[in-house]
Amino acid sequence: MRKVTLGPQTLVYPMPAMLVGADVEGKPNFMAVAWGGIACGDPPMISVAIHHGRHTLKGIRQNQTFSVNMPSVDLVKETDYCGTVSGSKADKVRACRFDVFYGKLGSAPMIGQCPVNLECKVVQILNLGSHSLVIGRVEETHISDHCLTGGRPDVDKIRPLTYVTSPATRYQGLGEVVGKAWSVGKSLA
Repeated sequence: MRKVTLGPQTLVYPMPAMLVGADVEGKPNFMAVAWGGIACGDPPMISVAIHHGRHTLKGIRQNQTFSVNMPSVDLVKETDYCGTVSGSKADKVRACRFDVFYGKLGSAPMIGQCPVNLECKVVQILNLGSHSLVIGRVEETHISDHCLTGGRPDVDKIRPLTYVTSPATRYQGLGEVVGKAWSVGKSLA
């Protein structure tokens, strides 16, 4: 198998499309983020990388709270809009017709239309160069009841959105199932 070197890149492929929320000067705002993921299991933590100049980061710093909202494929237009327009110049909540709600933290706005919402309290913000890495402890998880099967999250009902970088530069849903986890690899033993 021939490999081609591309130089140092952040090529985690595809990336989850997330809408990160924060109150900025008392007003809810959301931005699209693809650079994020699970940071710790116990306690549950998540990380998101945000460019230093982003409006939403200002709110995260102000309140020390934020939300991570996982959009379904049905919210592709709204997700793209939140990634291309600054909350300093537009009311994204109004433009996207988001149903905003707050949970136990009271200062981390969440989107009702997103099937999964995580309320987070800032643990640390690291300056890593072009971006700040925001690490948050998940204080509560909210999930739309129609996205559960037997009381557990059902990926087929959530229908998460992913982002694929260039040259494709597009959003996608998940593809085909190729094997059962914790099982398919047993045939190699």
